[in-house]
Amino acid sequence: MSEPQTVDAVVVGAGLSGLYQLYRLRELGLTTRVLETAADVGGTWYWNRYPGARCDVESLSYSYSFSPELEQEWTWTEKYPTQPEILKYINHVADRFDLRRDITFNTRVTSAAYNEATKRWLVITDSGDVVDAQFLIMATGCLSASKTPEIPGLERFHGRTYHTGHWPHEGVDFSGQRVGVIGTGSSGIQSIPIIAEQAADLTVFQRTPNFSMPAGNRPLSEDEVSEMKANYRAWREAQRTSGFGVPVPAATRSALEVPEDERTAVYQDGWDRGSLVAILASYTDTLTDKAANDTAAEFVRNKIRETVKDPELAETLSPRSFPFGTKRPCLDTGYYDTFNREHVHLVDVRKTPLVEVTEKGVRTSEEEYEFDAIVFATGFDAMTGALTAIDIRGKGGLSLKEKWGEGPRTYLGLSIAGFPNLFTITGPLSPSVLSNMIVSIEQHVDWVTDCIVAMRERGIAEIEATTEAEDAWVEHVAEVGAYTLYPTADSWYMGSNVPGKPRVFMAYIGGVGAYRQRCDQIVANDYEGFALTPA
Repeated sequence: MSEPQTVDAVVVGAGLSGLYQLYRLRELGLTTRVLETAADVGGTWYWNRYPGARCDVESLSYSYSFSPELEQEWTWTEKYPTQPEILKYINHVADRFDLRRDITFNTRVTSAAYNEATKRWLVITDSGDVVDAQFLIMATGCLSASKTPEIPGLERFHGRTYHTGHWPHEGVDFSGQRVGVIGTGSSGIQSIPIIAEQAADLTVFQRTPNFSMPAGNRPLSEDEVSEMKANYRAWREAQRTSGFGVPVPAATRSALEVPEDERTAVYQDGWDRGSLVAILASYTDTLTDKAANDTAAEFVRNKIRETVKDPELAETLSPRSFPFGTKRPCLDTGYYDTFNREHVHLVDVRKTPLVEVTEKGVRTSEEEYEFDAIVFATGFDAMTGALTAIDIRGKGGLSLKEKWGEGPRTYLGLSIAGFPNLFTITGPLSPSVLSNMIVSIEQHVDWVTDCIVAMRERGIAEIEATTEAEDAWVEHVAEVGAYTLYPTADSWYMGSNVPGKPRVFMAYIGGVGAYRQRCDQIVANDYEGFALTPA
């Protein structure tokens, strides 16, 4: 192992959160080393290059707010940004603020251990490099630890295999090929229509149908870009105080107290605008009352029946096992239409389970399907997977993976009892994936940065969440979640997509604005719930 490099802070990850955290720490004059597995910046948007990869938050809202100059000089071209455009934006940010000189690429963090005597972290990488730092900031992302399906025989297939989370940078041409796609989450729903345009034959293996709606993507006009640039300050403030980080008018009525034709018109408006939040937030009880939720769910199912010509196929594609919105709903371009194509087939693996991958393709309980290529659109070990993949040990050698054996435990999704001077950006039990991620990222990075400033000014060497505060926050997140329909669904929000993972609702649904107020109040109360140790 090399001699340790000593810095003030180590940041793990060079995606949107890691880059902004580096920018803020550099502003303070802190020596910072960012460690990144990939060969360049981008995080999630570096890896997810599958066909049709696109953000489901509108581009004019999915961008940094910390630099008014950056806001004015960058111009988005489409309503919903594609992966290449988002990555271009992230590269522009890295170049503009000269961030790469403090980033070590092609480097995976394997372990991090807290030294109670020195009150510092020792971080070790796969190349044997060692970094000694007072602060360890995990900017590893919520959807960065990809998972393959739990099917025997993956190594036996003689054709090519691809995972949507690790797509070849040079792209893939499926022209003339027989292709199988396993998974109908967001990456499957976005990629299937494009793969279908190329492939000679496409078979989609669906375990659980998903709710999806047309994105209605289009080029942005000069006028709407100019209008947003002129009003960005007010818009950003509205984002920060909203429920999901996407400002919409506050609902005032139950879905059950309005006439059906009026309700349908409201849903139709959201559908036409390609706005997930517009439908989810149309009424006060869409996410809390099953009967109210059913009105939105049935609206989407009607759209599926209107689009898919084969009634039996339409029913197979129609979700009925979970409430609308409790699994991440998707935005698509021609997804349901794709199943009207003669060369596209759907296999319901609830009825005919996947048995194994063979040399030639995939075998279900009924038959074997032969393919030239298989695409695994099987998602991620969300929210905790990237953190527990690293051997992180706090006070007394406490293992983070063991501590989270029955589900993640954090204080605010920012800090963990027993792990001093460790911060998690958009960590589990914060709004994170139930929000416009970049709004939550900036709020967390700003909070952590302000905390470090306060520690320096007051001569504090160590900050740690108390067990009591952590327990109370875990209980609060669970209580708020239980008030909604989210826990009724088997989703990656609940960890249900990973065998053996504890079934816990891992996000905070109390709202972005309310959460921000809570974090600010804790600071105003002299970091209530934290133990502060002087140098």
